Amino acid sequence: MKQEEMFHYIESFFDYIGDDKSREGLLKTPERVVKSWEKLFGGYHENPEKILNAVFEQGACDEMVVLKNIEFYSMCEHHLLPFFGIIHIGYIPNKRVVGISKLARLVETFARRLQIQEQMTAQIADTLMQFLAPKGVMVVAEAKHMCMLMRGVEKQNSTMITSALRGRFKSDAKTREEFMGHIRN
Repeated sequence: MKQEEMFHYIESFFDYIGDDKSREGLLKTPERVVKSWEKLFGGYHENPEKILNAVFEQGACDEMVVLKNIEFYSMCEHHLLPFFGIIHIGYIPNKRVVGISKLARLVETFARRLQIQEQMTAQIADTLMQFLAPKGVMVVAEAKHMCMLMRGVEKQNSTMITSALRGRFKSDAKTREEFMGHIRN
C-alpha cells in the first residue's frame, strides 16, 4: 500500500468520527501518523537473529546474567491502544554471552509490533533460547494497558505481569528465586 492511500484512510477516519479533515490542526496529521507508524511498528522490519549475532565466547560465564528495567512501548492488537512498561531478562550462558544492548534491541523488535503482552514475553524468551542456546532464560514483563485504563473497565492502577521461563529457570526453583531477587532490588 502506498503512503498516499494511507493518508486517505486517515482522512476517512476523521470523517467517520465526525471531525473536519480540512481544519488547520488536522491538515498534516495523516503524514505525521504514517511517519509515527514507521517507528511504532518498525519491529516487523527487524530480524531477531541478526540482532543476536554479536555473541562473545571470551568472558562467557556460567552464572546468571540479568538486564532489568528495559522500558518498552507496544500496541495492543485487540484495540490498537498502547501498553507500556518494563521487561526484565535473565539468562544463564552456555559458553557465550550477548552484548547487553542486543537484549534491549530484541525487546524493541517484538514490542514494536501489534502485540499482546503474553505473546511478546514468550517471543523474547523463545528467541533467546533459539539463538543463544543458553542453559535457561526468564523474562518478566510488567505493563499498563490503555485498553484497561481509558476504556472498558477503566481500572487506573492495574498492572499486568507476565513471565516466560525456559530451561533451568523452569526446572529449578532456586534459579527462579535468584532472578526474582535481582529484579526486586
